[in-house]
Amino acid sequence: MRGHLDGLLLSVLEAGPLHGYAVISTIEERSGGALELPTGTIYPALNRLERLGLLASSWQSVGERRRRCYQLTDAGRRSLDTQRGAWREFTATISAVLNPAPAPRTAR
Repeated sequence: MRGHLDGLLLSVLEAGPLHGYAVISTIEERSGGALELPTGTIYPALNRLERLGLLASSWQSVGERRRRCYQLTDAGRRSLDTQRGAWREFTATISAVLNPAPAPRTAR
C-alpha cells in the first residue's frame, strides 16, 4: 500500500464526490475485500490530499448527521493520470522480471 494510497483514493473519487466511509467501502468493494483500510489511515490521507489541492471537500447533512464529502479537483485528475501512468510502468517492469520472455530459439 505504501506509495499507492493516494492513487487509490483519487481513483475512487474520480466518478464523483463521496464521504469518507463511502471511500473506504468502495476501496474494499473494488478490491474484493482484499483491502480493508482503517479510518485512521484514510482520513489523514484525504485531509493531506485536500491540503495539496488534489481534493476539495464540503459538508453535507444527511438527516441529523453531517458528513464531509470529497471530490477531485482538476489538479487531482492530473495527478491521478500521472499516477496511473507510473503504476503501468511499474507493473510492466516487475512483470518483465518475474515473467521473462522465453529466449528465442536459434537455428542449427
